[in-house]
Amino acid sequence: MVTPDRTARRQARLSMALDAALFIALLATAIALGAALAHVLALPNKIGLPGDEYLIAQKAYRGWNQLAFLLIQLIAMLAAVVMSRHEPDVRVPALFAILSLAIAQALFWVFTYPANTATLNWTMLPENWENLRWEWEYSHAAGAAFQFLAMICLSVAALARGR
Repeated sequence: MVTPDRTARRQARLSMALDAALFIALLATAIALGAALAHVLALPNKIGLPGDEYLIAQKAYRGWNQLAFLLIQLIAMLAAVVMSRHEPDVRVPALFAILSLAIAQALFWVFTYPANTATLNWTMLPENWENLRWEWEYSHAAGAAFQFLAMICLSVAALARGR
């Protein structure tokens, strides 16, 4: 038999777990957004560089693939959606955050990653390097916009929890 006290404790644990999932999602999204905004802020200074200077500038991004652990944000977002199934004010913006993250990832895999592959992670310049640079830079900028949108959606979800 489930007692009211036991039910209240279970609901309290679920509420804490949801808060933790939102916190982790917000933190991971903030870190990912910081990296994405670094690309956006560097874009105007890099987009017109000649090839040899562009390769030098691109060295700043070596090792950024280690940020892949930030995909924990997706796991946290999914957990938040599942745990908020009875809280549409939280669930709906969390779903939009997932959609935004999915679009940012799609942009990366469709445009950014192929440019990285074609240039051996910007250690050499093929003939079409200027087109690849354009795709790389602007796909990062578009991805940053969707990361920012995910951050907004998660913030709305977290604020809805506070009501």
